[in-house]
Amino acid sequence: MTSRLRIVGIADTDSYVKWTAALLGSLSDAWDSRMLVLRTPLVVSDSQLEAAVAGSGLAREHVQRIAHDQLGRALADADVVVLGARGPLVRVLARDAAALERRPAIATGLPGISVPATRKALLYRTQSDLFVVHSHRERSEFALLASDRGMRHRFALSRLPFAVASEDARVGGVGADRATGTDLVFAAQAKVPADRADRVRLARMLVAAALADPARRVVLKLRAARGEHQTHIERDAFDDLVAALGPVPANLVVETGPMTEALRGAAGMVTVSSTAAIEAVALGVPVIALDTFGVSPELINEVFRGSGLFGGERDVIERRFRHPEPEWLEQNYFHDPGDDDAEVLLAELALARRAEALPPLAPLARRGGSLRDAWERKSVLGPDDRSVGGAVAYAVGVPSRAVVRAAQRARRLLSAPAVEPAVPDQQPGPEESSAHVSSTSAVRASTTRTP
Repeated sequence: MTSRLRIVGIADTDSYVKWTAALLGSLSDAWDSRMLVLRTPLVVSDSQLEAAVAGSGLAREHVQRIAHDQLGRALADADVVVLGARGPLVRVLARDAAALERRPAIATGLPGISVPATRKALLYRTQSDLFVVHSHRERSEFALLASDRGMRHRFALSRLPFAVASEDARVGGVGADRATGTDLVFAAQAKVPADRADRVRLARMLVAAALADPARRVVLKLRAARGEHQTHIERDAFDDLVAALGPVPANLVVETGPMTEALRGAAGMVTVSSTAAIEAVALGVPVIALDTFGVSPELINEVFRGSGLFGGERDVIERRFRHPEPEWLEQNYFHDPGDDDAEVLLAELALARRAEALPPLAPLARRGGSLRDAWERKSVLGPDDRSVGGAVAYAVGVPSRAVVRAAQRARRLLSAPAVEPAVPDQQPGPEESSAHVSSTSAVRASTTRTP
């Protein structure tokens, strides 16, 4: 009798730990699944880890924390390794795994809404055998982009593992509202929207929604408690912005913990573009996808075009939640489960590894050689990279990077067009206006997803 296939997931931050645990937990009994939580500067806290694993289907005793220098031994018997991490860390871990004497098959993926497909997501994951996506639309967009760029990628389809729809939420049968609670749940995001003024506007919206119906709660659902790390760095946290507005209504509460728990008490949920919207749809909880700031790749909400879920602040305050249009579901996360092929392709790779038939995986060719490799490793692992090469790369790289950035800033200043003199009594003044536009544009430009 063939022994169970061995699959090991590696993750560090909140969203990727949740995704990796749920993906492993969704596999059949043919697999022996384990997850390694890698120590990095952004690694999850104990409470975040418990929340991520809860309900994933992966047994808690199959999850352990690990340091980077222990990975080689931990992966020695793995048939497949799933790299659930930010792009820069995936590149480092894929290089490590591909260099093992009997390398495992390498799979990777993204933990939520990944429309539109991005070139960086593909570049970081070049050294992998399989890229897991979660909708027909994602598969089409990534495959087209990879083809256009001449990249070698093989894509596998798997329903978002923590957003499995009940029968009447599938294509052709959205059905009746299955929400059983009374809460308005707002899924906060670290990077969307990015501008402080926009985030203050949403904080005011939450206060207004609470005041409009004091008998029902408005739940500000955060990804992390104070002091905990997230996949993306958050500036202008919503709980701080709400507190700064003045007395907080008693029915406006802040919660952390699993999103599933928050949705159990929800009458509806609100977000700009969080994957929590997909979780809500799966549970039959109606949604408002806010289009207050537009629809764009930067806001990660283009995927909701045609869904019927878009709404504005007044819709939130009056709790006018929506269910998605049935025709939207098939292409966007609620396809027939029979279309999924991720587990089949993972099994093929695992058997190829046992037969020693996996081809070599070359990393993306780039300048810099071993010094660049060491710099990338040090950048993502921080103090947990104790290698001599990492220390040397850091000593060389930090001042070099500062020089390059200073040169780039100088070039931008020299190439900037001259500012016309101000017209008297014009409001706002040109310095204020141009400064505001520049800072806002810079912030918005930085809101693209970490691939």
